[in-house]
Order: sequence, then structure tokens, then C-alpha cells
Amino acid sequence: MDGSSQVTAPAVLILLGPPGAGKGTQARKLTEAFGLVQLSTGDLLRAAVAEGTEAGRAAEAVMKAGGLVSDEIVIAILRDRMAEPDCAAGVILDGFPRTTVQARALDGLLAETGQSIAAVLSMEVDDAAMVDRVSGRYTCAKCGEGYHDSFKQPKAEGVCDSCGSTEFKRRADDNATAVASRLKAYHAETAPLIAYYQDRDVLAPVDAMAGIDDVSGEIAGIVRQVIA
Repeated sequence: MDGSSQVTAPAVLILLGPPGAGKGTQARKLTEAFGLVQLSTGDLLRAAVAEGTEAGRAAEAVMKAGGLVSDEIVIAILRDRMAEPDCAAGVILDGFPRTTVQARALDGLLAETGQSIAAVLSMEVDDAAMVDRVSGRYTCAKCGEGYHDSFKQPKAEGVCDSCGSTEFKRRADDNATAVASRLKAYHAETAPLIAYYQDRDVLAPVDAMAGIDDVSGEIAGIVRQVIA
């Protein structure tokens, strides 16, 4: 990515990365540091349905029928959300686009408002290490504090550091076989998208296997370049 590029319209960042790469953590840090709004397609769909917007009603009808919400509906929901005042400083898109077809649809949406993609932050991982990282994680059942069998255990065995609860839970799909399958699917789905944004000189690879603070520093440096 050409770090000299600048944007004057609200910044639009895309966060790419497989499950467990730390997208949620880094998105929260970006919102705190730069005032950006994280937009997750899943959250947007649920909010639009709850609010009863035109696009939300269309999405609800499709979901009730057991279908997949179309790209057109997702784009409509995204258009509505990005027009809200709190998005004036910029947004981080998490979970969209997932395909080059969606990427082109997003380009069309941004063209309507004179915006463009400032940077696509691609969180690069080592698959074998990711299997270990994700398959060992668990959370406090009460407060949601995250832990890991190898990297972060409670200070007192069996007791949550944050709330003192003794109940913990693991996601059913956080096992080695499921994680490896999810990584394979992610790479197959995302590889064309990475090439798409690389061709447009907005792709910024990030070493997501580094420590959280190191990853945050690398991402912050990229973001400062494109929103200065």
C-alpha cells in the first residue's frame, strides 16, 4: 500500500482476518484511538430488523423464509448506517465484503458519497499456530472475560480474575478440527478479495501473530498515514 495516499472524506477501513486473529480487539482499539465506528454486518442486520427500517424488513422476511440475505439488502443497510452522524469520522467494516462481488458493490456505494477505501488491514496468521490459539480459548460464563489454556489462565485456578465467577465456557466449534476447517474456508473465500485490494494498492498486511500491543501499534501507524 502506498502510505502517501490521503483521504478527505470520512475514512473507510476494512478489517480482514480469520476467526481468532484478533479483529474484535483491534477494532475496539481503533474506535478508542481514532473515533471510528466499527460496523459488523451481523450486528447491522440485527439492528435494522429491530428498528424496522425498510431494508431491515426486507432482511427479516428473507431470514424468516430461511434464505440468505442478499448483497443488495446488506448494502442498503450499510448505506443507511454510514449516513448516521456518528460515522462522520470514519468506519471500520468487519465481516464485509467477503467476496469480490461484494467488494464491487461496496465500491458502488462509496462512489455515491464520494468516498473510497482508505486501507484494507489484512491480519496475516500462521495457520498451525492459530489452531493452537483458538482451540485453547475459553471465557467466563458470567462476565465474558477471555482466557486461554496456554497463554492466559486465571490468577487463581478456576476463578475469574474480573468477577470472581467459577463458571467458564468454551465455544463448541473452538476445537482443533473445527478451527482448521474455518481457516481453510477463510483462505479460500478471502484470497480473491486480497488480490482485489492489492491491485488497488490499498492492502496493508499486518502480522497478527505478534503481541496485541505490537499489532495495535502497527495498525495505528497505517491508519495515521491514511487519515492524516
